[in-house]
Amino acid sequence: MIFGNIPFLEILKVAIKSLAANRTRSFLTILGIIIGVGAVIAASAAGRGANKVIDDQIAALGSNFMHIRSDRAAIASSPSPRFLTTSDAEAIARECSGLEAVAPTIDFSEKVIYGNSNWSTRVTGSTESFAVVGDWRIVDGRNLSQADDKGAAKVCILGRTVAQKLFDEEEPVGKIVRVHAIPFTVVGVFDAKGLPSFGDMNHDDFILVPIETLRKRIFRNSYSGWVSVIMVKGISMKALSYLEIQITDLLRERHGIKQDQRDDFHIYNVSQMLETRRKATRTMSLLLGSIAVISLLVGGIGIMNIMLVSVTERTKEIGIRMAVGAKPKDIRIQFLTEAVILSLIGGMLGILLGIGASIALARVLQSPPVFSADSIVLAFFFSTSVGIVFGFYPAWRASLLNPIDALKHD
Repeated sequence: MIFGNIPFLEILKVAIKSLAANRTRSFLTILGIIIGVGAVIAASAAGRGANKVIDDQIAALGSNFMHIRSDRAAIASSPSPRFLTTSDAEAIARECSGLEAVAPTIDFSEKVIYGNSNWSTRVTGSTESFAVVGDWRIVDGRNLSQADDKGAAKVCILGRTVAQKLFDEEEPVGKIVRVHAIPFTVVGVFDAKGLPSFGDMNHDDFILVPIETLRKRIFRNSYSGWVSVIMVKGISMKALSYLEIQITDLLRERHGIKQDQRDDFHIYNVSQMLETRRKATRTMSLLLGSIAVISLLVGGIGIMNIMLVSVTERTKEIGIRMAVGAKPKDIRIQFLTEAVILSLIGGMLGILLGIGASIALARVLQSPPVFSADSIVLAFFFSTSVGIVFGFYPAWRASLLNPIDALKHD
């Protein structure tokens, strides 16, 4: 292939030889390109990975899920404090429309023992609706029943983590585990969700018992009627907003809260919480993207600067080339080729840096990177474009040199 009067292979050979003669300077020149391309790929992979984790959490928890907790600060300042109760949960199920299930819940930490094995875990007291609200699938055994709750039966369902820690490969259903020195028969095992919930808590690390069993046999009726959380599942994501209004009005009425008083409870919409996290992820991606753009610009300016220096240093060489027949177009192509080679090398090294940075960032964020061919191609395209754009002016300056003046240059 021939550009002007000089074969392209010859142009390429001269360009590589020139850049190799100044290795350190060439590397420092492309450092901005390397960082810029690496930042683009790292930002894209980390952002996509974090969004995938959030999407998986929505799928695991259900986008139409909310939970209600007592506001301890409001309760502490109230003359007639009211905690959430099982009666509140029953009233929500009875009087609110647009919901699929309601599950009053109590949580506390305790050691679970089986034979010589023990495991500290979260003990959750709830009803048969717990599995429905949380989209829990039972892979072995059965769910809790109303009879279990009414009779304060000593039965439990194990989360996958607890089942593995206590039983390993042994079949858990039908076995006896001890919680708070009380024997419980394992009647079921939940399928693994395998995702961290809010606060990086392991979803699968818990044991479910009937809520009345927890109250009567473990708490000895110390907290009669009180619950720590009321979990609610709406019939759809669209129904959540209206359902939240209904629940707020109902609980304010039941708790005797006056118009000028604050709620003594909080309603947490999972979709809203996850959307907040998604926005934070987008902000981080935009920040890294901004760093990438600035780095690419700095890299481009570096290329332009080094090419201008190269033009000055090689003025006599340019004069000799022109004297033996090289056209201004040949000179432009020569220096533009060197600029593009620098940016291509920077782009390739930047891709490697971006992949490595994404893997390291994934360990910190605890979300696997999701690489996209589009982002890699785009980053590579931008790095090449930077070489062309910022390399054009030095190449143009070189082509304007007068051969006679260039030959006189020392």
